Amino acid sequence: MTADSSPDRRLARALASLRGLAVGDALGSQFFVPANYPLLKRREAPPGPWQWTDDTEMACSVFAVLVRHDRIDQDALALSFAEHHDFDRGYGPAVNRLLRQVREGGDWRELASALFKGQGSWGNGAAMRIAPLGAWYADDPEQATHQAEISAYPTHQHREAVVGAMAVAAASALAADPAGPPAPKALLDGVIDLVPRSAVGAGLRRARDMLDYGDAATVAAVLGCGRRTTAHDTVPFALWSAARGLGDYERAIWSTAQVGGDMDTTCAIVGGVVGSGAGGAPCAEWLERTEVLPGWVPVAAG
Repeated sequence: MTADSSPDRRLARALASLRGLAVGDALGSQFFVPANYPLLKRREAPPGPWQWTDDTEMACSVFAVLVRHDRIDQDALALSFAEHHDFDRGYGPAVNRLLRQVREGGDWRELASALFKGQGSWGNGAAMRIAPLGAWYADDPEQATHQAEISAYPTHQHREAVVGAMAVAAASALAADPAGPPAPKALLDGVIDLVPRSAVGAGLRRARDMLDYGDAATVAAVLGCGRRTTAHDTVPFALWSAARGLGDYERAIWSTAQVGGDMDTTCAIVGGVVGSGAGGAPCAEWLERTEVLPGWVPVAAG
């Protein structure tokens, strides 16, 4: 890994990932509209504008906290999530309630740990927002996983949700190598080496073994594609799709969306990872159709 660790390069990489995430999220969300089903089958993008969801809104907070603190500050992140929380962006009910309570003065540590009878959430929310952090730490993938772990806890404290975030951050860091995107197997091998044993990790090993499969639907049937909105039902397939699509954003997004499932989230993860790497930016037309990032995101230097 030879990534430039200068502040300007870190910001540029993270912003590229954030934009890739936002386009994937916004485009994926369009295919929950029945009128757009035929377009998906034809791999034809619907007309804009495309509105992004909670995936992008939360990723913007991750990015903003990194710019301001040069690391994840959990209290600042939880506060940003709560202050910018838009109920209409598609948040799950548990996180909607948690962020409202944080905004009203609640302690995120107590609230997040109490979710789901004290088990914490094992949903895919911590993973869907984290790719820009991986791009930020492309010079240090181990630190990317550490910071991703820290970033998960304000909303997701179950081990699988945390490992899901670590895996996506690791993939984004590895994809951002300026020498060029790694081979698919090298990417998944690198991620597997950086995350602890878990259901997510087991899914990643299955994903690596299925890299030669050409039918994404078959792979999704084995790995899951977010229909249950859990980390281990979402992250392995998303990283399989990202690994096979490095350097070709459109191919990666279409392969991901066409299997269905939690399409805004799987496409957000794939878009953020692929967007981190050289040659992985979405096309200008897709960027133009996607809702602009919110005004509170510090993008001037990007």
